[in-house]
Amino acid sequence: MRLKTIFTGLLFSIPVFTLNAADKPTFEQYVNKLKQEAVEKGYDAEFINDSFANVKYLQRAVKADKNQPEFIETLDTYLPKRVPEWKVKKAREAYVDNLPLLEKVSKQYGVQPRFIVSLWALETNFGRIQGKMPIIDSVTTLAYDGRRESFFKKQLFASLEILKQGHIPKDKFVGSWAGAMGQCQFIPTSFLAYAADGDNDGKKDIWTNKADVFASVANYLKQEGWDNNKTWGRQVLLPEGFDKELIMPKGSRGLGQWLKNFKSAEKPLSQWRKLGITRMDGRELPDVNVTAALIMPDDAKGRMYLAYDNYKSLMHWNRSYYFVTSVGYLADRIGYPSPVPKS
Repeated sequence: MRLKTIFTGLLFSIPVFTLNAADKPTFEQYVNKLKQEAVEKGYDAEFINDSFANVKYLQRAVKADKNQPEFIETLDTYLPKRVPEWKVKKAREAYVDNLPLLEKVSKQYGVQPRFIVSLWALETNFGRIQGKMPIIDSVTTLAYDGRRESFFKKQLFASLEILKQGHIPKDKFVGSWAGAMGQCQFIPTSFLAYAADGDNDGKKDIWTNKADVFASVANYLKQEGWDNNKTWGRQVLLPEGFDKELIMPKGSRGLGQWLKNFKSAEKPLSQWRKLGITRMDGRELPDVNVTAALIMPDDAKGRMYLAYDNYKSLMHWNRSYYFVTSVGYLADRIGYPSPVPKS
């Protein structure tokens, strides 16, 4: 066994133990150990054998995990690719087509329909791109690979629980190489925490059932503090000579630290108005009693946003300024201006 250091982004590094090739069990041996652990956790042996039947080592999942693309991106290049005009048009049509169901879900969970549609559109192109890799195979492979064994073992046992509860047949239990599933791309642990039965049929089918998909998206946001009376944020203009120290620090070691930074940086909107910050068209900020933090997705020369509390809920979903901005931007394009009712 040897000790090596891995780097997680540009923020910090952690030591991890890795096995030499001679010490590492075979994939079959590893699977047998997992099956034993599952039985010890109380799962029926026949169920476990069936769940792991024909499980395969997926080299493409390991390759995707280790070789995720690295390239220079800015919000100005990212947004046009993630939210092209055809997707805005399609999102508005999807809003209208599904409005009765969206309004029902919105009333139950307190999440505006346009944000549900936005997440649906951006995660899977309205359910069209969900991934076709067997979930059990993917998470077992990535646990065996060892780079993030603890994380993927949690996903594996959560996957077994999903199958045990009967939400989806094993042959339909598919998703991305990393185990993200369904039209809202929940990883297995997120499914257990947030998936909802939108039509009360006893199953949480985020693969084919839009009632469950919409309810699950809304339930996730609501559990993470979504406020139906607020929006997500807005792009703003800073005055000449603005104190850049008031911009929220960009780097953090995790979501918890990011939330602390947000709390330290937020101010009432009235204070930001006094500091000279305006809307993008130069008008004054709204005269409403809300707090916001000033954030920069790129650097001090790039776009600036005042982020409201709902921004934090979206960061729970995906801790990426670019992703959250794209969700908010598309939601705004769905509702303002639009032929659909504003929410």
